[in-house]
Amino acid sequence: MRGRDPEERHRTATSLELLFDLCFVIAVAQASESLHEALMAGEFTAGALHYALIFFTIWWAWMNFTWFGSAYDPGDVPYRLTVLVQITGSLVLAAGVSRAFHDGDLRVITLGYVVSRTALAALWLRAARSDAARRRTALRFAGGVTVCQAGWIALLGLPDAARLPGIAVLVVAELAVPVWAQSAGMTPWHPRHIAERYELFTLIVIGELVAAVTVAVRGAFDRHHGVGPLYAVAAGGLVTAFAMWWL
Repeated sequence: MRGRDPEERHRTATSLELLFDLCFVIAVAQASESLHEALMAGEFTAGALHYALIFFTIWWAWMNFTWFGSAYDPGDVPYRLTVLVQITGSLVLAAGVSRAFHDGDLRVITLGYVVSRTALAALWLRAARSDAARRRTALRFAGGVTVCQAGWIALLGLPDAARLPGIAVLVVAELAVPVWAQSAGMTPWHPRHIAERYELFTLIVIGELVAAVTVAVRGAFDRHHGVGPLYAVAAGGLVTAFAMWWL
């Protein structure tokens, strides 16, 4: 698994990456729905904190795979199978969103995150074996990711009062891994490919906004609200979605 050419022409997202994104849509949708339920129940602070943690795990798992795939993507069978394991982890994570929101139970969501990230660490080890020039960087990534996953597992055994500080420490550690790893040498990521991948994830989030507007309008119809406020909600939501896309 050697690094790809960052100047490669016509580099676009692969069908496997699109499948990866599609499965992450489910996790984003589950997080959005649970946030809506928490806000409707008046759990503003707890709902916002749970959503921030869950969205971070979704976004960070997506980000790390995207940057790895931009630098290394042989498209062979072992690579595909490992990415499918990552997708499985994202679906397990999505299945645990409701428990995390309503019961504070992080076990399922942690399991999904660890499955996804452990598969990523395996890919970094494969890259380290094949790309001698960037072996130190790849090994740092593999080691950093593995240590962070051990930390998330250990977090489950902490008392409730210590969990929030522990989560803060682990989030900082997760964000520090790429900085530390790439200080040993940059991976050969492809600028146009990365830009397209970010664009696709942004479309996922905008899609959730459009879905929320649709639910709001449908709910207004069901409650027989006046036509004027209904049109205002629909127009405001669409303008917001269009503005996000334009930015």
